[in-house]
Amino acid sequence: MTTRWLTPEEQRAWRAYLTAARLLDDTIDRNLQREAGMPHLFYSVLAYLSEAPDRRLRMTDLAEKLKITRSRLTYAVTRLERDGLVRREDCSQDRRSSLAVLTGEGMAVLERTAPGHVETVRETLFDRLTPEQVGQLEEIFTQVTRGLQGEDAGGAPEEMPWRRRSAPCSGTTDTPS
Repeated sequence: MTTRWLTPEEQRAWRAYLTAARLLDDTIDRNLQREAGMPHLFYSVLAYLSEAPDRRLRMTDLAEKLKITRSRLTYAVTRLERDGLVRREDCSQDRRSSLAVLTGEGMAVLERTAPGHVETVRETLFDRLTPEQVGQLEEIFTQVTRGLQGEDAGGAPEEMPWRRRSAPCSGTTDTPS
């Protein structure tokens, strides 16, 4: 098999992507640590839960949305639970599953933190791009995501660590706090 080396243009694009991705991640993470005392991953857990029906998601579904392993999500939720921002509930349809639920305190933290987070994302990324470039960025990363998730081939690779098929979970009758 012959190695298909990157062209000089591809090498520059690859390195530019790596540098920008690392700098963006670091900037966003540092700002969230300063503003809310939490890393970007924890903020993302709160954000996804805030958008879910009844502010609750099955842990496996949340792991898939975040594209992280279930064990990494368990660690994050345990920390957020300790801080009173999230709680866990049993899933009535699938005893192997549990739900992550955003608490009232978690929603309040998210509401306080979101404006600064959005401003950081805007200043570090979108304010530097033209509207045409924003559209191109979305198109490029949507295509990359499809390929990585196996959507281009018509299926989803099961080796993705966050993938697990299980019964749907409608949650409990408790109202979120």
